[in-house]
Amino acid sequence: MNRADERVPEAHRRGIRSYVLRRSHFSPAQRDAWTRLMPRFGLPVQPAPLDYARVFGRSAPVVLEIGFGMGDTTIDIARRAPGFDFIGIEVHTPGVGALLKQVEQYGLTNLRVIEHDARPVVETMIAPDSLTAIHVFFPDPWPKARHHKRRLLDDAFVNLLASRLVDGGTLHLATDWPDYARQMAEVLGRIPALVPCQDDPAQRILTPIDQDPADTPWRPGRRPMTRFEQRGLRLGNPISDLVSIRCHRATC
Repeated sequence: MNRADERVPEAHRRGIRSYVLRRSHFSPAQRDAWTRLMPRFGLPVQPAPLDYARVFGRSAPVVLEIGFGMGDTTIDIARRAPGFDFIGIEVHTPGVGALLKQVEQYGLTNLRVIEHDARPVVETMIAPDSLTAIHVFFPDPWPKARHHKRRLLDDAFVNLLASRLVDGGTLHLATDWPDYARQMAEVLGRIPALVPCQDDPAQRILTPIDQDPADTPWRPGRRPMTRFEQRGLRLGNPISDLVSIRCHRATC
């Protein structure tokens, strides 16, 4: 059983999950980073909302990323946005180790990791009206019709995500699966608190990261190209970015 799965309550493990804990190579470097750095940069699962100022030692806008994979995009954005604090959620231990390795490599202090299922984390550890942005980039599309019930971005979860954003906060979804993009759009359209972003949601930061990150600063609604996106493009899949803003109807 994966380390993250050990901390999932038994009743939840028997329920419908949006992920599969696949066996994947856990390199010695990833294992070393995970062992040494999780005590410093990892956040243990707890039954109460996080105190962001205590976690990061400062008061700054907080961005949540769900399912960061191997962490390259997360690291890219965190480097470009030193004025923001980032929390990444991922269930796959090798990906957590890979991200922590880069956190150390670049000396980042504005990034923390939770190795757990996203749903209970958002429910219990993320306070309402507290996030500047939420990223869900290329979640598992579960392409077979009988597996659509496993898709992460259903009405209940997107409603929950919207409730965690501050007024004016950004929810940025991306997928290379057209059927999932349509479902995302339908779900977003049913959430009264979310309105489509009027900026071009397809803007991406493509400047190589070895250049000064200050030359292309990050802002909510922009993102670097991800590994999943590159694979999707090689396969000829269209890329869909859906960016919404939490907005009280009286002020829109």
